Amino acid sequence: MTIGNNPLKVYMIAGEPSGDLLGSRLMKALQRKTNGNVSFFGLGGDTMEAEGLKSLFDISDLAVMGLVEVIPSIPKVLRHIRETVEDIEKIRPDIVITIDSWSFSARVHKKLRRLKLGIPQLHYVAPQVWAWKKKRARTMYKYVDALMTLLPQEPKYFTPHHLETVFVGHPVIESEVLHADGKAFRQQYNIPENKKIISVLPGSRHTEVCKLMPVFAEAARQLLEKDENFYFVLPTVKTVATRVKKMVAELNLPITVVETQQDRYNAFQASSAAIAASGTVALELAITHIPHIIAYKVSRMTAFIISHIMKIQFVNLSNIMLGREVVPELLQQQCVAGNIARYIEELLAQKELYHRQMDGFAKVKEILSNGEQTPSDNAADFVLNLIERSKKKAA
Repeated sequence: MTIGNNPLKVYMIAGEPSGDLLGSRLMKALQRKTNGNVSFFGLGGDTMEAEGLKSLFDISDLAVMGLVEVIPSIPKVLRHIRETVEDIEKIRPDIVITIDSWSFSARVHKKLRRLKLGIPQLHYVAPQVWAWKKKRARTMYKYVDALMTLLPQEPKYFTPHHLETVFVGHPVIESEVLHADGKAFRQQYNIPENKKIISVLPGSRHTEVCKLMPVFAEAARQLLEKDENFYFVLPTVKTVATRVKKMVAELNLPITVVETQQDRYNAFQASSAAIAASGTVALELAITHIPHIIAYKVSRMTAFIISHIMKIQFVNLSNIMLGREVVPELLQQQCVAGNIARYIEELLAQKELYHRQMDGFAKVKEILSNGEQTPSDNAADFVLNLIERSKKKAA
């Protein structure tokens, strides 16, 4: 599908690694749908840059998590918002697509609205209004023209409030992780067959790594004390790779750090279990049926604030979709090495918790799909349709 003779100009904004991956898949789908008649601009990470995007600035500047932790970064973030809006005004793209990172994306959208450029504005990945800030669903229509969601239950929160919303499916189900090679990973890194590989995933933000890495490392140490046949792999991303490697170098533990996406996915397929921060990575583990637990902690002040505004029973997406806990959630005071080690041992024993996870993960994969096309193709179709409608309206 093409719209006119000139290449489409698509401006995309992804503020963190999970959004970067979503963006790269959407870029590929748009290239297929337009026979390559599309140019990309905006913000993204390594995977979007590999598809032809030259990022306006390094998105690691935005990789901050926590209501309190973000404060020192505010001046830099505000400057980047201004730079982004000025870039859009200069390029005048056919559409602006923001991906997740709503706090940053919303401020860009608000400034664009005030400029009245007539460019369709689309957000990809719904803010989790079912968890907190439900009033946000009532006001999003003021800042974006449409919303694409990853979860089937999400449109009902936005459509009553004048916002066109469509469920396109979750791109995690088209992830290359499903075709990765665990045996090749063992051979590449000379890991003996008798070693039980555990993936350690302390997050993609500096604040996450600083808080979780010491806890995860101590859990690894405790597991090794009971069984010397454990081997740990830590797949990391560009935003925190330098910090992660420095922290691992100070540990006397058999932990291999890998940085490429292929190594990351091969490591998952080679793993007997995983310890992960909450987020998209937990869905990747779920669809590949890797037994895992999630563990997470933030500052006391952030935790106090969140506890008074979040209205959900679970934080892990698999648990939320299933309405029951299949993945143990070790949060705040529960996020300690002893608990992590105990649950990993329980999963490796392949008893009740293990089987509960396997049954649950099969259902999660079913929920996340939508139709015969891939989710990214569904999203690309909606993007092109929105552009076409906008052009007709302006004519």
